[in-house]
Amino acid sequence: MTSGHLGASPGTLRIGNASGFYGDRFDAMREMLTGGELDVLTGDYLAELTMLILGRDRLKDPRAGYARTFLRQLEECLALAHERGVRIVANAGGLNPAGLAEAVRQLADRLGLPVRVAHVEGDDLTSAHPGSLAAHAYLGGFGIAACLREGADIVVTGRVTDAALVTGPAAAHFGWGPGEYDRLAGAVVAGHVLECGAQATGGNYAFFHERGGGENGGDLRRPGFPLAELHEDGTCVITKHPGTGGFVDVGTVTAQLLYETAGARYAGPDVTARLDTVRLTQDGPDRVRVDGVRGEAPPPTLKAGVNRLGGFRGEVAFVLTGLDIEAKAALVREQMTDALAKSPPAEVRWDLVRTDRPDAPSEETASALLRLVVRDADQELVGRALSGAAVELALASYPGFHVLAPPGKGLPYGVFEDVYVPHGAVDHVAVLHDGRRVRVPPPHDTLVLDDVPEPPPPQPLPPGPTQRAPLGRVAGARSGDKGGNANVGVWVRTDDAWRWLAHELTVDRFQQLIPESRPLKVTRHLLPDLRALNFVVEGILGEGVAARHRFDPQAKALGEWLRSRHLDIPETLL
Repeated sequence: MTSGHLGASPGTLRIGNASGFYGDRFDAMREMLTGGELDVLTGDYLAELTMLILGRDRLKDPRAGYARTFLRQLEECLALAHERGVRIVANAGGLNPAGLAEAVRQLADRLGLPVRVAHVEGDDLTSAHPGSLAAHAYLGGFGIAACLREGADIVVTGRVTDAALVTGPAAAHFGWGPGEYDRLAGAVVAGHVLECGAQATGGNYAFFHERGGGENGGDLRRPGFPLAELHEDGTCVITKHPGTGGFVDVGTVTAQLLYETAGARYAGPDVTARLDTVRLTQDGPDRVRVDGVRGEAPPPTLKAGVNRLGGFRGEVAFVLTGLDIEAKAALVREQMTDALAKSPPAEVRWDLVRTDRPDAPSEETASALLRLVVRDADQELVGRALSGAAVELALASYPGFHVLAPPGKGLPYGVFEDVYVPHGAVDHVAVLHDGRRVRVPPPHDTLVLDDVPEPPPPQPLPPGPTQRAPLGRVAGARSGDKGGNANVGVWVRTDDAWRWLAHELTVDRFQQLIPESRPLKVTRHLLPDLRALNFVVEGILGEGVAARHRFDPQAKALGEWLRSRHLDIPETLL
């Protein structure tokens, strides 16, 4: 390969994805390298929780801090990638990209492969945040681009934006500069669609039951991973390798576009992409064209994620079976409160989950769960003290007393916080395969991030007969976490359904359907070109996923809960 174009054709760059998180399907790298044509293969291994996990790894071993799975995958696939001329870009470096780059070089030497390995650094702000386990800024794609332009075959990074894994190769291949916002924004959208792997090819898809099985590539037992055919003008086609499972259509791409976003402006360190300008068109089987994306200058600050150890957490799940569920819950709650009264934990939370049903045909379906979660800075108060109090009730509480698992020692939990720093607070550097260090300057122009004025809603549907039915009969949804907040993207597939949804699913109605959101701030964003609404629920996840504030700590199923709620839906839509 040369230091110029990354693919065989300068007009199209084929970028695939082989990992959406640390722990994703191990064989995906080989599948993507052998399944069809590819120029660049990316892997996203980092999430807010992953940075905490890697931080704890580094406490035990200063040489750790990167995703070891990536190395094991390369051991199987590095020769294959080299033979096929596919460059690999991954954020698997985590907290130690230099360490991972050196490990990849050692692997290449052992395999006898002349592979050029570069890495990107400068995201680590831990020293500027005393008491933090890991504090890292989200860098953009131009450090990756610098490595690729100088001939790197493999680029590993630390904390970059997920989309940077695509914007970097695209900028290197097409020669884009920092100010080409529309093109960069198109690559950001492509990167956001690819970043979560099989979520773009039918995984976790609201209407999965309509496409399961069959001989047309819709088999969802093992969805293929996505790829984007990028063009010089920033447009792209989202697709997958021929013959792989799953499917790609406007719905799967819409769902992923809404995942973990907020309003019309999707901000990043290189560009702010306008999601309200995205146009999606079915371009044939398993092909969705993405065009029309407009971009703006990035905001004047970089997002940084700060992870701290918040203390220790203990949990007991009491099983309540049969009759008098509420009374049984009240009794054991009073008993545990009395037992912990001498040294009460700093935080105590009870949740009664009514999974029971009357006259149940099995013991499991006759049972409810009462979850007790405690937190404190003192491990003893949430460990042995809690365990002892629960175990001592085994023969002295409600009839049928038992717990799901024996209480254990208190486990550490993390706290995540978003902070924002000036671009100049980081020293963004591309460390090339020959050891040269290339500094990546901050953006020349920035634009303060303001909300886009809300577009007018469509004309409402004319009055007509309605039927009480679940929202999911009409609408899809996908939800996720950003720190302590959750977003729920809701979309429909016809213009008439959009005319109904935009007027029906207001913030007030959302809060009626999701009761725990009522005391919280909920913001609704309209995206008419996607026939979508995006709701941001602030604070619903407490101090982030690692704190495990709620039953579904990453809000992954919040959208499915919303879809299960009943409304009066026009019969013409059902």
